[in-house]
Amino acid sequence: MRTERTTLLKAESGYYQPRTWFFWRTLIVCLAVFSLVGHWLEIPYCTAMNNMFGIVSDDYAVWHDPWFVPYWVYGIGAVAMTLIVEPLKEWIIRRRKTLGGALLESFIIMVALAAVLETGIGLIINQPDAQGVYPFWDNSVLPGNILNQGWIVNDFFIGIVAMVYVWLLYPLICQAFKHMSEDWANIVFAIIVVAFLVCVAVTYTPWFGGPFAAHMQA
Repeated sequence: MRTERTTLLKAESGYYQPRTWFFWRTLIVCLAVFSLVGHWLEIPYCTAMNNMFGIVSDDYAVWHDPWFVPYWVYGIGAVAMTLIVEPLKEWIIRRRKTLGGALLESFIIMVALAAVLETGIGLIINQPDAQGVYPFWDNSVLPGNILNQGWIVNDFFIGIVAMVYVWLLYPLICQAFKHMSEDWANIVFAIIVVAFLVCVAVTYTPWFGGPFAAHMQA
């Protein structure tokens, strides 16, 4: 038991170090990488949800946006999870004696946080108009909806994604940078940031005729 706990502490703790360049460099990389990866992963998710529940409209952006368009909600979500959930995870690890207990507690907390955030944001920005039409999403007819805004199925999958991020992906990215020299880490960081900025420029600037250029000029 003690060996398992020691191994868990070593593998999953010590990544939240906001007073270091290492931390902020990794955080910026996560913002860039997951703004794109989140876009790509939304395609199979929306395909599955549409096939099972028929809830994704034909004009939904993910069906039409080019692959290089950043979906900022996922990058910002990665940043938020790093700043909020990562220290929470490390606190849970210090309290729990087993990996299973730590995973279960963190998953329950993440699903609950997702439900609160989705429902709360919906109540603020997604109120129906006089005809009952919701501006962004409509979960009101789905079983398991929360105050007609949140949806427990979404929150369950968001909890899974959050678990994969804080327990696997973020530690792997941190470990990758730790195994590089400082010079190589900064070079890799610069390459990722430049590549991401190219995607942003192609998406939003009129010089490249990106899909959102017209909106930026309006």
